[in-house]
Amino acid sequence: MKKPSNIIIVGAGLSGLYTALCLDKHYNITILAKTNYEDSNSNLAQGGIAAEMNSEPVNLKTHIDDTLKAGHYQNRVEAVKVLVEEAKDNIELLRKFNVTFDENSIGELSTTMEGGHSTSRILHCGGDATGKTMIKALYEAVMKCENITLLQSVMAVDILRKNNIIYGINAVDLNKNMYTFYANDIILATGGIGGIYASTTNDPISTGDGIAMAYRAGAIIEKMAFVQFHPTAFYDTKEIHPNQFFLISEALRGEGAILRNIENEAFMKKYHQDGDLAPRDVVSQAIHREMYDTWCDYVFLDTTHLERKKLQKRFPTIDRFLTIHGYKLGENMIPVRPVAHFSVGGIFTDINGETSIPHLYAVGECASTGVHGANRLASNSLLECVVFGRRIANNINIKIQKPSIKVPKNHLVVNHDYPYGPVRKKLRHLMDEFAGIVRTKAGLLKVKDELLNMEKSLKAYPNNTIAYYETINMVTVAQLVISDALNRPESIGCHFRLD
Repeated sequence: MKKPSNIIIVGAGLSGLYTALCLDKHYNITILAKTNYEDSNSNLAQGGIAAEMNSEPVNLKTHIDDTLKAGHYQNRVEAVKVLVEEAKDNIELLRKFNVTFDENSIGELSTTMEGGHSTSRILHCGGDATGKTMIKALYEAVMKCENITLLQSVMAVDILRKNNIIYGINAVDLNKNMYTFYANDIILATGGIGGIYASTTNDPISTGDGIAMAYRAGAIIEKMAFVQFHPTAFYDTKEIHPNQFFLISEALRGEGAILRNIENEAFMKKYHQDGDLAPRDVVSQAIHREMYDTWCDYVFLDTTHLERKKLQKRFPTIDRFLTIHGYKLGENMIPVRPVAHFSVGGIFTDINGETSIPHLYAVGECASTGVHGANRLASNSLLECVVFGRRIANNINIKIQKPSIKVPKNHLVVNHDYPYGPVRKKLRHLMDEFAGIVRTKAGLLKVKDELLNMEKSLKAYPNNTIAYYETINMVTVAQLVISDALNRPESIGCHFRLD
């Protein structure tokens, strides 16, 4: 029997919880959540999880082909095959963890269409509450495991290395207490980077922490220019918008909703043969063009030709939200616009989730497994979390564990309650304006200079608080996005260079 070893998982979203459950029970596992387990992009996921439950070769090939096409063939083919071929087994394991997928009247798993998919293969839970349902079930399963400890309101700060050996993580809590967690293996499952944009569907905690930590530790970071914008976030014409926008699921277009500009023109056929079910990069860029041409900040999502009762049942979360804001599915045109949604790039990993640093793994949105290429196919993200989370667990389970080492470290003690609001606001608006759907060299260079000044100021006055570390991570990740975008003069996927 192997000796127990310490494994640290940073992040308590779908990928973090699921990976922990797949690890052998003789490991002592600690999950660090910056806030609480409900604060994650996974919990916000509406549409569903893409998975071919019919394992016939032709079905699997179609999903592979759709993924490669959406990614503009910049994907790593081996990773795409792993994603698709291992989907069914992971769905079945999720069901064993009491994740309840929606079924039709005869007890079969319900599926729907989404943009970029050539068949109906999107499974969902609670209508449009897929992420929330999955997270709740996995959290309950984790709480039953004696070998797993979930620490909430504890933010991982930096990865500790000596002689190229990972040995732990420094962390800070809300009360500015510093901790060192020693580990043989570290799994980063920290989610996305939407917090660096002024307009995003992401949870506010999405400040790119895992990517920034891995970068400082020397891991390879790639494809950061490929930030996917969700085409249809709710645009409230009556209020000043917060940083976080409410997502209107792409599955609504899969059920027949139509995009129209303010002149009531259905415009998507002008841009792509698949019309409203074109891949997300195409749809977002098309909406951006229509908004520019009509001097408007939004377009409409038209569901007025669809049956209201059916929409209420299929999309209860969206319907409740819209009703509160004065709109009804099936009756009103819904104002929407693209906002930052998903980081395609991130920490480079192989097909087992291991980064360029031994014993450091990454999974979920912070990872760059290669499955998405230059643009993510809808609903492949939740699938990526579970497929590669299980692969990481299997990879660790069969390894002979190295002895744990402990190296003392002097902790930073300076702390002030600065919220860093002005620098965050400036960064976000710069990224929206110059590193959004449309980019130019001049704009990217402007942001590069501004970020360098922010970095110098922050590093000159270090501070032992979660707000400080989040802000320095945001600047670091924004710099990675800008640098990669400058190195890509040609437009492809969700990276669009106007010049």
